[in-house]
Amino acid sequence: MERRLVHFTLITIIIGFMLAVQLQTKRHPVVRDTRDIWELRKDLKQEQELEQQLLLEIRHNDEKIQNYKQSRSVNQRAALEETVNELKREAGLTEISGPGLLLTIEPFYPDNYVGPVVNTVSPELLKRFINELNMYGAKEIAIANERITNTTAIRDVNGVTKIGNTKVSSLPIQVKVIADNVTTFHNRLKASTIFDDFVIENLQITVSEPMTTVVIPKYDGNWHIRYMKAVQAEKEGK
Repeated sequence: MERRLVHFTLITIIIGFMLAVQLQTKRHPVVRDTRDIWELRKDLKQEQELEQQLLLEIRHNDEKIQNYKQSRSVNQRAALEETVNELKREAGLTEISGPGLLLTIEPFYPDNYVGPVVNTVSPELLKRFINELNMYGAKEIAIANERITNTTAIRDVNGVTKIGNTKVSSLPIQVKVIADNVTTFHNRLKASTIFDDFVIENLQITVSEPMTTVVIPKYDGNWHIRYMKAVQAEKEGK
């Protein structure tokens, strides 16, 4: 009796499992691709068109990146050139023009003067004169057509004053000055006591009226670089 009950139970379980499998198969039937050859060709063509569009977008983006790199390189080169030009201007290596004054240094002798004739300006007096001009707002200075820079040497060579590479062995001497505010500069200069210092050495300074354009030549000497050397540029991205 017990054996029959076991057999019946096993048969019931097997039948129930088969019914469950059949029910699950009906609920989720296997989907088959029922498209014909024309539909497949149409879908293939759409995929190819999509691929072509993606390739075009990739190429367009690559061109954008390349143009950006070229533009960046050009901008860097332009910025570098502008920096070099600015440094040249600051160093006096380029001709410059602007509003300013023309000053003339010439001999001054009273009617009853008896003594030696002056034909030059002492280096000490010229240095004081340049300091005075800078104090009143001079932006650029040229004396005897010699551009004055931070490295310009003013010295006595065998009794003759030398400004940079120019010997000042005769008078008159023309001084060119450029200033941002030429009117203020002119008024301050007219009130200066530097004129008395020149009179003591039998010299006088004649100052022109403010001019709209004064041209100052570039520095004509050689720059000697002793403490700098070129370095190799590092690659981008490092």
